[in-house]
Amino acid sequence: MTMKLELFVLPVSDVDRARAFYEKAGFRLDLAKDITDDYSAVHLTPPGSEASILFGKGLTTAAPGSAQGLYLVVTDIEEARADLVGRGIEVSEVFHDDKGIFFHGHDAGEVVHNSRGQERITGPQPERASYGSYATFSDPDGNGWVLQEITQRFPGR
Repeated sequence: MTMKLELFVLPVSDVDRARAFYEKAGFRLDLAKDITDDYSAVHLTPPGSEASILFGKGLTTAAPGSAQGLYLVVTDIEEARADLVGRGIEVSEVFHDDKGIFFHGHDAGEVVHNSRGQERITGPQPERASYGSYATFSDPDGNGWVLQEITQRFPGR
């Protein structure tokens, strides 16, 4: 059996502001529909992705900004960061971990290291090893995204 993660519901406080942010970031608008005054949906897809995000009114009781650790995989971290910055998105500098671990804690788009004994080092992973270089950003509500450079996937992916 194959299971694919296709859609993530994102908690936002202002649907129009969130839509403008994600379109500015280059996400493709797939659907925008107002059903009632209390129920609407906006569906967007990151460039080249098979998975999408959905937000709107009446879709979730989660607190706006509470989604953390949303990874966007890219093949060139510096190019991806430059593209987002060129679109007016505030993105952290590229960084890597001293221990090379690719899972992090998150807080409003910022990768949290102190509780795991990792040190955040400025610049891409020196050998540009897959899963080793990152940059972060947040949407206007504080939902946290991580760009992760992967040029060669683990077996079976």
